[in-house]
Amino acid sequence: MLILYLFFVLVPVILTNVIFYQVTIANVKSQRMADLSKGMEQIRSQFMGEIRNAADFSSSFYTDSILNDMLDVNYTNPVQYIEAYDSYLRKILNTYYSGYRSLQGLTIYVDNKSVLPSGGVEFLTEEVRQSEPYRLLANSEHSAPIMLRSGPEGNRQTFSILRKLNYYEALPGWKEKFVRLDLKPSTIRQIFTNLNVQGNLYLINPAGQIDYSTDSGIPWTSQLVNYSDVMDQQSKKEFEMAYPLSGEMEGWKINGIFDESEIYKELGKPSHLVVVLACINLILPTWIIIWMTRTIHVRLARILKHMEKVKHQRFEPIRQPESSDEIGQLTAEFNRMTMTIHRLINDVYVADIQHKNLELQRRHAQLNALQSQINPHFLFNALETIRMRSLMKDEDETARIIYHMAKIFRNALTWNRDKVSIQEELEYVTCFLEIQKYRFGHKLNYTIDLDPEAADCSIPKMTLLPFVENASIHGIEPLKEGGEIRLCIRRTGTELICVVEDSGAGMTEDKRKQLLSYVETEDSMGDRVGVQNVIYRLKLIYDSRFRIQIDSAPRAGTRVEIGLPLEDSSNLPKN
Repeated sequence: MLILYLFFVLVPVILTNVIFYQVTIANVKSQRMADLSKGMEQIRSQFMGEIRNAADFSSSFYTDSILNDMLDVNYTNPVQYIEAYDSYLRKILNTYYSGYRSLQGLTIYVDNKSVLPSGGVEFLTEEVRQSEPYRLLANSEHSAPIMLRSGPEGNRQTFSILRKLNYYEALPGWKEKFVRLDLKPSTIRQIFTNLNVQGNLYLINPAGQIDYSTDSGIPWTSQLVNYSDVMDQQSKKEFEMAYPLSGEMEGWKINGIFDESEIYKELGKPSHLVVVLACINLILPTWIIIWMTRTIHVRLARILKHMEKVKHQRFEPIRQPESSDEIGQLTAEFNRMTMTIHRLINDVYVADIQHKNLELQRRHAQLNALQSQINPHFLFNALETIRMRSLMKDEDETARIIYHMAKIFRNALTWNRDKVSIQEELEYVTCFLEIQKYRFGHKLNYTIDLDPEAADCSIPKMTLLPFVENASIHGIEPLKEGGEIRLCIRRTGTELICVVEDSGAGMTEDKRKQLLSYVETEDSMGDRVGVQNVIYRLKLIYDSRFRIQIDSAPRAGTRVEIGLPLEDSSNLPKN
């Protein structure tokens, strides 16, 4: 009956609903992707329209012979220039400002000392020639407009169109000049935020750098940010859409990074419908099958109940009227098997277990006796012999490293004290750092700043070494250029503060939160001495009277601050 239910009811219902759900997902995803593509295409079109409008305006200046003649004239007095400005230039500037709402500023730079620097006309001074926009324009081999991002230092979010006005360069008396059109940042911001799907948009220049972005976490207005760095941090649940630009923006492109949840958020209603249909298709056949199998189930449940009793060594036979069907035969065999097992356990199994337990205890005692014969001092003496041999061969550096290694090894194996003084703890840390420095050479540097008043304070043994080891292995070692580890230990009124800081690779926010979560969890100490076990030991010793603060970010190093209650080491037992 169960097989019929599985193959002719449950499996068809599940397959039907899975196929229906997959088709629904595909249709919704296709529609959402089409809407997203349409929105991205609209943003590209609007942005290109603004750039083309600005380029067209620059072309008007480029071919305006009256404007070029007016700016090339050497005026004998300011009044003559003002009359020429009012008669023509003021009118066209007002026309451009009123006709192009996205225009924030329009400036014509000319190498003519007889004009007045005001009203949209400025001298082409040496300071302007040294500016980055002029140098980019001067290095351009053609007269087409160029686009760049400008603005005050630290807030460069204004897009500017620059163009040389050299159409009449061959005429006598021509003077160097160019026009600069600044677009309103609000217009660009409005274009890039006109998207009905949550995500981040990026305007990428031909060099692969981000010139505009809706991602507030990227400092694109104050520094150059490579788009490849953003892609390296992209989550597996995110996808990318790219739209290259053309014309004046050849080589530029607009990319979008969106969360997949934005695509599937419309699947809620179809999912509910699938669940309702599945319930209807399952409930009715299931009710019929339950009604048909109830009589069988009751007797099987009674057998299972007595099997659970046998599991706990309660050998009770099943008391029920005899029947000749399959379940009745199973019950009779179960009763016979139960009584047989009971008899075997009483007669054979218990005695055999007792004998094996005695044998196991004897072998365990022999093993402990053999293990106790291995004296750790043999290893210490071996390392000391190697060190003396190195000294005899004038290998001082090797001898010094072996000395540090032996000291750390002895400290790890001879755990006769739970607490040591700060000076002793720093000796172990120094030994470790010297060994690491021997490995990495100039790649690793370290400094230890110990407050003299904190030197006599006590600290749980091996508290600082795991954090220093993490700083070396996970912080400094991955960097090709190396880094520095800094230890600072000071004493306040009621607290001993130990700071371990490195300039290494840092860690992600998730990893930082994972380390801090060890303070709240109740996990037991593992087999190795790591950060988790240090926190576990601190909780055992101080309960809630200690604190740990971890500050870190990728490529920004890590800073660990440990605050412990003050304890004097004068009463500690000596080694």
